[in-house]
Formats: sequence, structure tokens, C-alpha cells
Amino acid sequence: MLNIPSNLNLRIPGPTPLPPAVREALALPMIGHRSEAFRELHHRVVQGLKAMLRTENDVFVLTSSGSGGMEAAVVNTLSPGERVLSVSIGHFGTRFRAIARTYGVEIVPLDVEWGRAAEPEAVGTALDQHPDVAAVLITHNETSTGVTNPLQEIAAVVKAHRGPTGRPPLLLVDAISSAGCLPLETDAWGLDVVVTGSQKGWMIPPGLAFVTMSPAAWEAHAQVKTARFYFDLSVARENLAKNQTPWTPAVNLFYGLAVALDLMEQEGLDAIVARHRRVGEHTRRRLKAMGLKLFADERYASNTVTAIHAPAGVDVEEMRKVLEKEYGVVLAGGQGPLRGKIFRIGHLGNVYEEDIDAALEAIRRYLEGARGE
Repeated sequence: MLNIPSNLNLRIPGPTPLPPAVREALALPMIGHRSEAFRELHHRVVQGLKAMLRTENDVFVLTSSGSGGMEAAVVNTLSPGERVLSVSIGHFGTRFRAIARTYGVEIVPLDVEWGRAAEPEAVGTALDQHPDVAAVLITHNETSTGVTNPLQEIAAVVKAHRGPTGRPPLLLVDAISSAGCLPLETDAWGLDVVVTGSQKGWMIPPGLAFVTMSPAAWEAHAQVKTARFYFDLSVARENLAKNQTPWTPAVNLFYGLAVALDLMEQEGLDAIVARHRRVGEHTRRRLKAMGLKLFADERYASNTVTAIHAPAGVDVEEMRKVLEKEYGVVLAGGQGPLRGKIFRIGHLGNVYEEDIDAALEAIRRYLEGARGE
């Protein structure tokens, strides 16, 4: 038997806790991935994802991490030598940029101070200064800083821009930690490619990425010269028409996804968004009442993860170790330049106020002990 604790309060921004019904579904017997049963399952989850992502565009389920989905977004819409505006407000915005640069895409950076959101006006100014960009890369919700970009307003600016072709640039969105939790209207906002990952608000284990492609994205795809194989969405599209995947999928994760989507449909997307807003506000309110300082600009504070400045004299990594060992509470630390300076509390997916309260009580006890109170 594996020595896996069964009572952890997993308060990181992914992987997130699994509902009991999802855990049960993951243990169902295996089926053939070319069987009629799998085709029915594949159709079911794709339709459920389209409803939750608010889109009529093609939706692909890739057996991959979310980063694989980001790579698929790049290699299917951009060619070496093309210029893109890369908006980064933290660690994962920088990752999106790095993926594009790896494939020879020329980057026009728009960097925002960590802890703040990108301003739509700044995006518009950058587009005016670089009218020839083929696409805009942006992270909707930056888990490294606990900030949500005003995507609807930014998308409106991007889609109002006209470059040399007379068309707006493509808008490629990393929605890995926002989709299924925060307001996200793929079609209504004109989002050309949206990427998200299974281990976040979708309440299943890591291993699946979901990618949407708009008609404009497909037009760009027809001209793309970037080499690709596993992530070639034209091949995936041919298989999608048959309710299949081109490569062997993670079948048991499809089981879990089908059940998770049923749970989400029962709750309703509007109610899910409202719950995340309520839990996010509750988390921030209680942290401030404890005398802790939040890292993010509160105007754009994320409702899926909260970043907190480390209190003076507190070793974040030591605190995290003690909280997990003694209280069963798992927190996330800072990333990149924020390592050791902040800690983060995830509140997305299968989460309610009582989960947060238990974690905050453990933090309170630890800090009282550290201060000798």
C-alpha cells in the first residue's frame, strides 16, 4: 500500500481536492480507447467542456499537462519569425512567453509589476506601437501572484485593433487556473485559443489539457510553418469528428472528467463562479483580520488563489513543513523572485469556507507559536 495521507487539507492552486464521486469514477474498469464506449465518453466530455467554456468552437482534450496545452496553442497558430505581444504579470505569463520563444516566435514583451494586473490601456498602447503583431499571449489568472487580469476589457482592446492584414491579432489565453471558476466567455469575448488544465477548477487529477480553437485560429493554422507532431490539432480535429483522440488518451481521467462535469452542471456555472467569489472574499477578509498583508492589488485579487506576504521573522518553507506535518494543511510557497517572500492559499475547485477556515486556524496557531504568544 502507498503511504498517502488521507486527511490533507490541500490548499495549493493545483492539484486540487477530488470530490468522492470523482475518486470513485477513476477506479472504474478500463475500456478500449478505440471502443464505442470511449467514443460516447469522449463526445460527452467535449460537449460538457463546451458548455462550461461558453463556446461553440472546437474543444480538444489532450493527454498532457496544462503547459502542453500552452505549447499546442503556440505551435498550431504561430510560425517562426512572427511577432507576438506577450503580456506577463508573473511566473506563468513568463512561461507562455518562453514556449513561444522556443519555437522561434519574436517576442514583444509587456511586463507588469508582479502583484498587479495588466491595464487594458497599456495593452492598447503596445499594440499601437507594434501594429504588426500576429497574436497576443496572456494569462487570465496568475497563480504565482494571486492576480486576475481584466480579460474581458483586454480582449475588447485586442479585438478593436487592426494590423496590416486588416484583422485583429489572435488572442491566446492561458486560462488554466480560471476556467470553470471565474467568469470566462470564450465566444462572447472573442478568445481565439483558450487553454486550461484538469487539476484546477475541473476537480480531477493532473494529466489532461483542454484547448479551444476559433475559426480565426484555424485560418492562422492553415498557414503555420511550425513543426509539430503530438500536438498537431489538425490531426486532433480529424479524430474529433469521430469522437476519438489521435493518440492513446488517459482513459480513467476521462471517467473522472465526465463525473466532474456532471457535478458542475448540477451546481451551475453561475453558481460556481459565485461560490469562488464568495470563498475568495472570505479568505482575504479573514487573512486581513489576522493582521496579514496580502500581496496582490486587491482590485484584481484572484478568487482562486491568494498570495500573502511572509510575516517578519517567519521562514515560509519551515512554516509550510510544520503546517503539513502537524496540521495536515498544505500551502504553496512563492515562485521565482517571490520564493521565501510569500506563501499562497489555493481556493479553487471543490472548496468551501470551512476548508479555508481550517487552514487559517492552523496558520494562526503556527504564527502564535512562532511569536511566542
